[in-house]
Amino acid sequence: MINYELTTLSNGIKIVSEFTPHYKSFSMGFWFNVGSRDENLSENGISHFIEHMFFKGTIKRTSKQITDAIESSGGYINAFTSKEQICIYVRGLEEYFEKYFDVLSDMIQNPLFKESHIRTEAGVVIEELNDIEDNPEELIFDKFETELFKGNSLANPIIGTKENIKSFNSKSLIRFTKKYFTTSNLVISVSGSIEHEKILKLASSKINQLETGKPIKRKSLNKMFSRDVFIQKEINQIYTILGTDTYGFNDKRRLNIKVLSTLLGENSGSKLFQAVREKHGMAYQINTFLNSYVDVSSFGIFFSTNEANWEKANKIVMKQINEIKNGKVSEKQIQQVKRYIKGSMILGLENTTNRMMGMANSLFHYGRIMEIDEILTNLELISVDSIINSANEVLAEEKLIQVIIANKNLLNKKAA
Repeated sequence: MINYELTTLSNGIKIVSEFTPHYKSFSMGFWFNVGSRDENLSENGISHFIEHMFFKGTIKRTSKQITDAIESSGGYINAFTSKEQICIYVRGLEEYFEKYFDVLSDMIQNPLFKESHIRTEAGVVIEELNDIEDNPEELIFDKFETELFKGNSLANPIIGTKENIKSFNSKSLIRFTKKYFTTSNLVISVSGSIEHEKILKLASSKINQLETGKPIKRKSLNKMFSRDVFIQKEINQIYTILGTDTYGFNDKRRLNIKVLSTLLGENSGSKLFQAVREKHGMAYQINTFLNSYVDVSSFGIFFSTNEANWEKANKIVMKQINEIKNGKVSEKQIQQVKRYIKGSMILGLENTTNRMMGMANSLFHYGRIMEIDEILTNLELISVDSIINSANEVLAEEKLIQVIIANKNLLNKKAA
């Protein structure tokens, strides 16, 4: 049970908090409802770049003064960008809450966007992009969603392109922040030893330089035909994703896919882990994933293996999928999966950062705070038949695409 309070200020800022007086610490996130999905092609990567630039200094503080203000008080500061949100967050001691709030408020309202800083940070982000390009385990997920959602901005990689990163300047960053980094797109989420009224007072007094703006409106996904993708890299392993698109957060059937994903490959007791790794020893890495957005999710199976084992591993993966589609699922298996999901959710609520993030994500995805009891009740309603039906609908062979990163030997065989 989350004992939260939710307030929308007159300027549109939403503040959600959970007061836990037995803690001596808290987690706080400043969330903006904007991400790479909201960029056009020439802007792609700008949300992530702005997240970086928030740490490069403000009118009041240098970059080092920002981190020193948090870390010298025993706190931790970080940030991330997704395809739909940006979050700057801190963890810290309750006695320094006002100081931390002041730092984050300063970062989002008074970024310098100094040209020399932009050039320096462009080099940093390009190195980050190079790391992704050199790491097949990361690259393959970007390439999968690029193909799966092509024709839509959701296909854009969060980090953007080298050309775009090099082109960003003070003017383009200011233009984007004025449009999207507004009070109507801001959620402040806090979990821990901080009372709600204290947060309201600080937000009202310290956040007064952002434009009000309008709540973001996103285009509906226009699904296009997707194809298999083959990428050549001089590597020893073959990296593969087999997957498709499915229901987003706005569809209750997404929970069925979560159960299906867990059954197939989200833990060491799953069908794929047991069949591919434990029984045949053909892969060190094999797992399923469900990346969800408001209106759509990407669902897939990821594994890496060597060239000699790749075709057999593929056949085993398809065999496990077809077994579920053909009804070879027991009530006992589904109950085990439900207990695993329930345990993961409850254990995840044991720290304030997860609770803070959960409240913010619930607001963005459902427009309200969805209690864990409601989710668990819906989970219990899922039957064996509903999982079999979902598998047949979502994992129909004509819907599946494959993304492969391999050396030229395999790609030449595939082309032959």
